[in-house]
Amino acid sequence: MLFRAEKNAPPLDPTALAKFGRLEVVARLVVEGFMMGQHKSPYKGTSIEFVEHRQYYPGDDIRHIDWRAYGKTGKYYIKEFEDETNLRCLLVVDASGSMAYGASTLSKFDYVRYLAASLGYLLLSQRDATGLITFDTRVRDRFDPSANAQNFQRLVQMLEVRKPGRETSLARVFEKLVPTLPRRCLIVIFSDCFDAIEPLSTVLKELRHNRQEVILFHVVAPEEEDFPFSRPTQFRSLERKGHRLLVDPHQLRAMYLEQYQQFCAELVRHCGTIGVDYQKLVTNEPYHTALGAFLDARTRRKSKRL
Repeated sequence: MLFRAEKNAPPLDPTALAKFGRLEVVARLVVEGFMMGQHKSPYKGTSIEFVEHRQYYPGDDIRHIDWRAYGKTGKYYIKEFEDETNLRCLLVVDASGSMAYGASTLSKFDYVRYLAASLGYLLLSQRDATGLITFDTRVRDRFDPSANAQNFQRLVQMLEVRKPGRETSLARVFEKLVPTLPRRCLIVIFSDCFDAIEPLSTVLKELRHNRQEVILFHVVAPEEEDFPFSRPTQFRSLERKGHRLLVDPHQLRAMYLEQYQQFCAELVRHCGTIGVDYQKLVTNEPYHTALGAFLDARTRRKSKRL
């Protein structure tokens, strides 16, 4: 399922914004300059039905600690109820080696972490429970969704220290991850999606089968879109150390573009069939493309429930 960003939004150039430095500063600039006040959660209501436990974090209301669970486990857990959380969102960030690529723009990983920080700030400002997962060959960082005001700092700190790692298979990582995800949660995935489509489609289908809502941001570099290379070029793998290949771009370009466009079309088709919202993002595009698309997806899904 494809969706469009808002048309009248002012441009927010990613490379220019990156000059401000820290993720926290950029996220606040992006959201406060463009998005504040536009997001409405689809899960507001008056129900006080118990949903589930989650780990206690400093700053949580101690009135909601489940002391019976503490007596059994020696660990602090918070009891969550439906009226405490407008929306439960988990931001899932691909930190594999291929995300390190960036030539004319920010690297894909830098683009994604600024965007994820901005979405996290937007959600938490609306008191929507927000969590984060980063992964390469396995999950590297994780905290589950919570509306705790301190979550934005936790999210930013994790994204600032995380560096792109080794090669990965999204499908294999998600196969292990899916059974551990919280119920009734919006899963927002940021990845270049360099994986075989069939196994990736299978795990996305499993997420939808578990009644998770999924938004997939397919992040690519401009060079991956149009392959502008003209001279003999040595390509170095960002995931397989020491793997290099010298090619003549003129001979390779037509075949590359055909296969790349076919890959993207197949990914779009599978997402549409499964019911996953898909948005391709090129790293020279302003962040409002993604933020507007995110809000559009939330608005449409809310209207379907009414």
